[in-house]
Amino acid sequence: METILIIAVVAVFLIWRFKPTKGIQNISTGQLKQMINDKDKVFVDVRTKGEFKSRNIPQFKNIPLGSDLSKLPKDKEIIVICQSGMRSSQACKQLKKLGFTKVTNVRGGMSAY
Repeated sequence: METILIIAVVAVFLIWRFKPTKGIQNISTGQLKQMINDKDKVFVDVRTKGEFKSRNIPQFKNIPLGSDLSKLPKDKEIIVICQSGMRSSQACKQLKKLGFTKVTNVRGGMSAY
């Protein structure tokens, strides 16, 4: 009985942890390629400076996860990328908490680009 309870708690935690956050759009790298030159969007790469230097997309500005994201413009859509999509998802959640309304995460990140 304890084993079933532990499995249930772990399952609920994982579902809660990985469920999409309301108001955050997810796009594929294919969709990103179609909008990469849109001047009405702000492109943010939240990988480390070393990761960014080794390979990057020129339209993206490097602001490593943990940096101050509040200075980004709130009137434009923010497109966020990282290596795999996990850090960018965290950054998107931070942006939503800061009051940003147009936030988009790139699924798969640079690994899929």
